[in-house]
Amino acid sequence: MYPDLYLYVERVRARELRADARRQARVGESRAGVERRRPGGSVVRALEVRLGWVLVEAGLRLVHRYH
Repeated sequence: MYPDLYLYVERVRARELRADARRQARVGESRAGVERRRPGGSVVRALEVRLGWVLVEAGLRLVHRYH
């Protein structure tokens, strides 16, 4: 595969992953709000999910920047 084509494919895939991460973060935020309102809802779990998606987004940005 040509290097330019490979980079193009990787950039498109990175965009798709970012869009998916944003979509999941929105779903996570809405679920976190429901969990906070619900008795016994885990705020810690909601923070873990948000932190996980922040790490995914940071990793994607680093890959995009250096490749």
